[in-house]
Amino acid sequence: MAGRPKKLRTVGMVPEYVGFVPEGVGSTGDIPIVITQDELEAIRLVDLKGLDQAEAARSMGIARATVAGTCQRARRKIADALVNGRRLEVEGGTVRYVPPNQPADTDWPQKRGDTDMRIAATYEEGEIFPHFGRTEQFKVYDVEDGKVVSSQVVGSNGIGHGALAGLLAQGGVDALICGGIGGGALAALAQQGIQVYAGASGSADAAVEELLAGTLPTTGEATCEDHGHHEGACGHHGGCCH
Repeated sequence: MAGRPKKLRTVGMVPEYVGFVPEGVGSTGDIPIVITQDELEAIRLVDLKGLDQAEAARSMGIARATVAGTCQRARRKIADALVNGRRLEVEGGTVRYVPPNQPADTDWPQKRGDTDMRIAATYEEGEIFPHFGRTEQFKVYDVEDGKVVSSQVVGSNGIGHGALAGLLAQGGVDALICGGIGGGALAALAQQGIQVYAGASGSADAAVEELLAGTLPTTGEATCEDHGHHEGACGHHGGCCH
């Protein structure tokens, strides 16, 4: 007899960091411990954000006792990985992703009206900023009949990498141009229906023109590692896209 389907747990962040490898003599990084996305969300809310279990339960759409049990399992797994030198992986879980609300003081433009497309590019001083997860600004372009009709530089409002996909979706963005990006961020953007043009560099305006001309390559693969390596660096632009 099949058991009752497990209730979906609401998470507000799609993890970009999906693997952590131990260093040191005797480490057993080839024997992974898997922490699920709902376990990660529970300890993010309770241990990192400082919410009490009742608040975390409301956020995740589950019972307070379920939050307590989920946190206990997650902490035991993390302790095992730290003490016994085992690889820690983030994977699975019966979850649904609901991005957090945009801050009230956001300077993001309203969702586009009759324009055909909205493009966002990671941005710094006219150039494509090379690290999606660290970008402090986007330049947003509204397109009509294949031409840019307006553009605006907006802030990321201090939102971390795990929530940037939700911010872009709330801003009505259809396509993102960026430099380095990890697999978790790509998955979050895909879930929001946002097309990604990764690995770009140079002028943001020029990259948008290339996209509109059909000459800017798209990618379905991460241009940075999934942050499971201990060096904390990737090959793109000499840095990492945390």
